[in-house]
Order: sequence, then C-alpha cells, then structure tokens
Amino acid sequence: MAGSFLRVRCPDCENEQVVFQKAATTVSCAVCGTGIAAPTGGKATIHGEVIEPVEQR
Repeated sequence: MAGSFLRVRCPDCENEQVVFQKAATTVSCAVCGTGIAAPTGGKATIHGEVIEPVEQR
C-alpha cells in the first residue's frame, strides 16, 4: 500500500479516529465535526495528535 493509517486524537473533544495518512479530502471528527486532517497533494496535514500508526492486517 502506498500509504498507511494513523490513529489521531481530536484536539477539541479527544475522540480517537483512524485516518488515512494521504487523505484526499478533509477528514472531520465523527463526534464534534472539527477538521482533523486536510489534504495537501501528498501526505495530509494532521491537526490532531497522532497516537500511533495502525498495523496492516
């Protein structure tokens, strides 16, 4: 796979969510709606705290 998934904590409500590292669209928190990842054409800009990379199965 050309990218990986990251577990990210929302800066506002501290909800943890899995986000694709190279997200092509803006990713919003499922709980409060705050933007936690924004596309840049390559790796996404993460606006929350990256907790850990998610292992591939």
